[in-house]
Amino acid sequence: MRWLGLPLAQLLPLAAGAAGAVVLLYVLKLRRRRVVVPYSILWQRVLRDRDASTWFSRLKRLLSLLLQLLLLALVFAALGDPRLTASWADGRSVVILVDASASMQATDVLPSRLAGAQVKLREMIAGLGANDRLLIAQMDASVTPLSPLSGDRAELERAAERLRATDTRADLRRALGFAADSLRGVERPEVVVLSDGALGDAAAAGEGLLEGVPVSWLRLGSEGSNVGLTGLSVRRYPLDKSRAEVRLQLDNAGAEPATVELSLYGDGRLIDVSTLELKPGERLPRYYQDLAGADRTLEAVARVTQGRDLLPADDRGYALVPERRRARVCVVTRGNTYLEAALLLDEYLDVTLVPPERYPVRGGFDVTLFDGVAPPVAEDAGAALYLALPAQGGPLRRGRRLEGFGFDSWDAKSPALRYLALGDVQVATGYSLRPEPGDRVLGASDQGPLLVGGRRDGRPFLALGFDPRDSDWVLRPAWPLFILNAIDSFGEDDASFLSSYPTGQPWYLPVPAPLERVSLLGPAGDEREVPVRGGHAVVFGEHAGFFTLRSAATTPPFESRFAANLAAPEESKILPPEALDLGRPLAPLPSFDAKARRELWHYLLLAAAVLSASEWLSYHRRLTV
Repeated sequence: MRWLGLPLAQLLPLAAGAAGAVVLLYVLKLRRRRVVVPYSILWQRVLRDRDASTWFSRLKRLLSLLLQLLLLALVFAALGDPRLTASWADGRSVVILVDASASMQATDVLPSRLAGAQVKLREMIAGLGANDRLLIAQMDASVTPLSPLSGDRAELERAAERLRATDTRADLRRALGFAADSLRGVERPEVVVLSDGALGDAAAAGEGLLEGVPVSWLRLGSEGSNVGLTGLSVRRYPLDKSRAEVRLQLDNAGAEPATVELSLYGDGRLIDVSTLELKPGERLPRYYQDLAGADRTLEAVARVTQGRDLLPADDRGYALVPERRRARVCVVTRGNTYLEAALLLDEYLDVTLVPPERYPVRGGFDVTLFDGVAPPVAEDAGAALYLALPAQGGPLRRGRRLEGFGFDSWDAKSPALRYLALGDVQVATGYSLRPEPGDRVLGASDQGPLLVGGRRDGRPFLALGFDPRDSDWVLRPAWPLFILNAIDSFGEDDASFLSSYPTGQPWYLPVPAPLERVSLLGPAGDEREVPVRGGHAVVFGEHAGFFTLRSAATTPPFESRFAANLAAPEESKILPPEALDLGRPLAPLPSFDAKARRELWHYLLLAAAVLSASEWLSYHRRLTV
């Protein structure tokens, strides 16, 4: 038996003092009143009855004393908090990593897998040994400790209540690294992972971590039927800003075919409905080449009409349609009809033509085009596009002179070159370019780079090594498309032009320079303040939906809307694996027996209460007096 409450050195003197006080009260004799009565025969009868009952009265008073002493013993024993020695084993230090990623919102465990994990977690808390300590951490794209390493069951219960699912993937390696740091130097360390097993490459995640520490896995969930919307993006056409194109992707992660009703909502209004058939395991891309009706926001909703869909978290996608804002373009040229004609094709461009000798000019610009010249770039010039990069003044140096060449390779994935086919472009003369570390070659001949992109002093640029007028490029539709693509690509380089942000990553959201704090309004209507650093509000993305940044501290008030999506297709594959491969054998689940931590003081106080009630009843029935 061990005593965890008041130590015996304090309990025994207190108990002895209280027992002595009770005995003293019983030893003291009652002072009787003198009463004069006229009849002596009555007194003789009373004395005879008293002599006959004296020993029985003494016995009853002694029984009452023993009951009071036993009551005191029970109360003082409860203050000592006794524990059985068998339940007092050497304590374990256990870190429980609870998966709270998007897949844990699956409903094959009602009401969700995460709710099932909370039930299991409460069972573990109730079964902690007397000297065990537990740390609860939420595992998603980050790791959030919800409790210290503690044996306080009330504190651990509150930590279990704080578990909330997020629309992110699970980062197992980060979570195991956190567990290794938390258990460093403690005795009997253990790690328990409560998860459905959608953890990516678990073997790579566990490599080199928690050597010698038992790691066990409690599997949650059993089914994998799910259809998810795993991709959504939208952009406006370079040559017609009034129209947009949309690409989305549906994944059927289940083993059965599914019929899906796909709905598109533009600015909150239904603009398209289609029915799609997906085979088991099929990944189906869907394109909308000419979508009208969405001016600012686009939402896609996938609803399974035949089949099963156990994960609602990936049934919606959100995107922000780029604003049709007018871009200010400065063209520094001595005259270039082909360039000016290409710029006239976009009605959303405000073009300012400037001869080189008059540059710079007043006014801020989004993009500046330098046609065969490279003067010092003004602070408010925006991004820079160099045509026929000169030998001096540009962002990079020219290489050797080339003749009779063309594009032998180009980066078709670059926003500046999308929709372009450059294989038959012929150039008479030009120069190769010498990119610096960090620059990106977007187009090249077999004799060297011809088109290079990069940044200088935080300013994006594109540089072309030849004059387009010395080629047949200007006679092709690819020429104006390149110019407009290049201008659009500079705009897309800014985070404010992203159609949606991926969850599970930090978001860097541009805000006006004077602001130091802004409010973030979430899709659920919750609002909180976020700090601004370097002209950007920094937020870690946990949920998908439409968000709004706003502040009333500017004139006019600042407001910016953006979208976020679950960008983790592996979270849509919700079928739990049979085993979790950490590159080493997993330990069996540790024992959490609710009887091991049973506390006796509750029962001692209950016995004291029952004894007190019994003594009260016996007193009033004249059994102990």
